[in-house]
Amino acid sequence: MTRDERIAALKQAAKERILILDGAMGTMIQRYKLDEAGYRGERFKDHTHDLKGNNDLLVLTQPQIIAEIHAAYFEAGADIAETNTFNAQSISQADYGLEHIAEELNVAAANLARQAADEWTKKTPDKPRFVAGAIGPTNRTASISPDVNNPGFRNVSFDALVEAYSVQARGLIQGGVDTILIETIFDTLNAKAAGFAVEQVFDELGVRLPIMLSDTITDLSGRNLSGQTPEAFWYSMQHLRPFSIGLNCSFGAEQLRPSVDEIAHVADTLVSVYPNAGLPNEMGEYDETPEHMTGLLEEWARDGLVNIVGGCCGTTPEHIKAIAEAMAKYPPRKVPQVEQKLRLSGLEPFMHG
Repeated sequence: MTRDERIAALKQAAKERILILDGAMGTMIQRYKLDEAGYRGERFKDHTHDLKGNNDLLVLTQPQIIAEIHAAYFEAGADIAETNTFNAQSISQADYGLEHIAEELNVAAANLARQAADEWTKKTPDKPRFVAGAIGPTNRTASISPDVNNPGFRNVSFDALVEAYSVQARGLIQGGVDTILIETIFDTLNAKAAGFAVEQVFDELGVRLPIMLSDTITDLSGRNLSGQTPEAFWYSMQHLRPFSIGLNCSFGAEQLRPSVDEIAHVADTLVSVYPNAGLPNEMGEYDETPEHMTGLLEEWARDGLVNIVGGCCGTTPEHIKAIAEAMAKYPPRKVPQVEQKLRLSGLEPFMHG
């Protein structure tokens, strides 16, 4: 299939059923117990910085591992694989002294996911598989000062974020992704920079892919780190006309229910959700079983709140298999017709009339 045919197939599939996103990449990488040499590979064996923990680099140094993980999620029933590019932009890669290979990382990651998706589409032609180009939040925030003594200080600018995101988006598109997923959004201003960068690259390359947006809640009041409620976040990002909007990571499915409910009733597009497997325990591991997590998500499907469902930190192919089997019983959420009004947002939504 051409990219246009895949996008048409994705949109058609979303009308027919709840789509399944894959689970955690980092959780699966940890199972391989790679040491420093494993991360470095041959190419980076003499690199000046420690590289252990740079999961994005594995698309170059351990591509077979990343391919195996994509295949495991597709085998479990995922429709959409996320590229292994959560930190594959120059701002995050600068911590490892690898900012110069950002575009290469994204092309390679997209190629790996594309190859896995195409292989599974051949196996199940009635269920084509798709690739979402994952764009994470970076390790900087454009809205909040990291210096408590200087509230006006910022350690990144909007323009620097746009430049980093543009390189990443270009690599993902060239590598063959079907959608762009701007995810784990803790700062709405970072997400605006990513959206602006992606739109610029679309114009530059003469392509237009569906954009997926996924916010993350950072406190139990239901707000992201920059203080917005889910509804306010939607109004802030609505201009991108996203294919989907939703929530990921956060506190796990149980705590996310009110926020998902809020966004499902105001967004006139698809709603996605892929929570953590609960909160990490004192060992930093996630205890929520596939059965428990699926039981919570099934309630959302039964109540007509979701269109795309998957898993974030702590989830595995076992979680995705259970989720996929449960979601198959329910129709996708019906996208509401939302009355046109003036809708603005600060930290909270404001409507006129």
